[in-house]
Amino acid sequence: MSPTPLPYGSVRPASVINEEIRALIEGGGLGSGAYLDLLVEWAAAMRVEATRDDLSPAA
Repeated sequence: MSPTPLPYGSVRPASVINEEIRALIEGGGLGSGAYLDLLVEWAAAMRVEATRDDLSPAA
């Protein structure tokens, strides 16, 4: 099942997802479906954050 794209701005921050990934790995869940789900969510968050950075007005 492929993840449904989330609307712009509704993705959790990549740093929050990264912390969940780290906790899952420390708990031995590296090969779990939850790890893969978080990895996909993290990648989406990184794309959104990069897009936001690109759209920020120049200082």
